[in-house]
Amino acid sequence: MKLEGNVFKYGDNVDTDVIIPARYLNSSDPKELASHCMEDIDSSFTSKVQPGDIIVAAKNFGCGSSREHAPIAIKATGVSCVIAQTFARIFYRNAINIGLPIIECPEAAEKIRPSDRVEVDLDTGIITDKTQNMSWKGQAFPPFMQRIISAGGLIPYINGKDE
Repeated sequence: MKLEGNVFKYGDNVDTDVIIPARYLNSSDPKELASHCMEDIDSSFTSKVQPGDIIVAAKNFGCGSSREHAPIAIKATGVSCVIAQTFARIFYRNAINIGLPIIECPEAAEKIRPSDRVEVDLDTGIITDKTQNMSWKGQAFPPFMQRIISAGGLIPYINGKDE
């Protein structure tokens, strides 16, 4: 599966409170969460993000509380993938559980610039910055995780296995 979009770039330690501020956690509606995604770090994010766009960040993306709301908010904005040098462990698991593709690649996360056009091949882990004409090899998903992502998350994957 290949994903392609324009980049929104952030630094180290983007925590779940920045991804979706706690004041909005009274809602579990993905569209409502999406409307507030990243607003405390980038107030223009929700007005600029387009379906397919990609978030690129430095180290420890998704640190902080274990709220599943954070990857839900990101996915509901239409972001197709998050690339980072490293992810917080609980965010990584939550992202897979809700079907948000994430990929670790320190070199790509460092070199990709804001607004670059990037393609991610989830089957191979190849990340291509089409703006800069550069490519890197990130960590590809194992086949079972690709099936979870393709199904839209862990619950739809499990429910679909019975059919």
